[in-house]
Amino acid sequence: PESVIGKSTSGNDIKAFHFGKGKTELMFIGGIHGGYSANTSLVAFEMIDWLKKNPSIVPENLTVTIIPVMNPDGLKKVTGTTDRFTTEQINKSSEIQITGRFNGAGVDLNRNFDCEWQSVGTWQNREVSGGESVFSEPESQAIRDYVTKNNPKGIVTWYSAEGSVYPSACKGEIMPETSELANL
Repeated sequence: PESVIGKSTSGNDIKAFHFGKGKTELMFIGGIHGGYSANTSLVAFEMIDWLKKNPSIVPENLTVTIIPVMNPDGLKKVTGTTDRFTTEQINKSSEIQITGRFNGAGVDLNRNFDCEWQSVGTWQNREVSGGESVFSEPESQAIRDYVTKNNPKGIVTWYSAEGSVYPSACKGEIMPETSELANL
């Protein structure tokens, strides 16, 4: 089933798709950078399509939750939609794609979480907003609230252009569980 876990700055739905009914939840997040990394949302939508066709692949003890577009405002700037799209819908203008990295308030959502938060960060030699405070943006609040309520066992956030897997780190510290998940 599909649920809405929050609204974006511009009022667009932040949707979650759930597969399986187990007590252990694994969560996947795409589109944190909206249209700038539209490919991460495409991967998420492809995984949703695959799980819809193959629901029995999810073990009984597991629930898989996929949030394909954490930044629907940014995705809409680049593709014209907040839902499933094709590569042909992606605006190829680098200027448009860059604006699609940010939410409707111009915040880089990647920088709005509670790990080494700063109001101003740097991305590609330019200053970007981390928001007015930690979790000031409704998109990051939606993720925080969902995670707090549901306590998933593991969370994978898709980023693009690297072709690598990284464990998350805060203040230079990597939790052993995070390294284990990255190594898997």
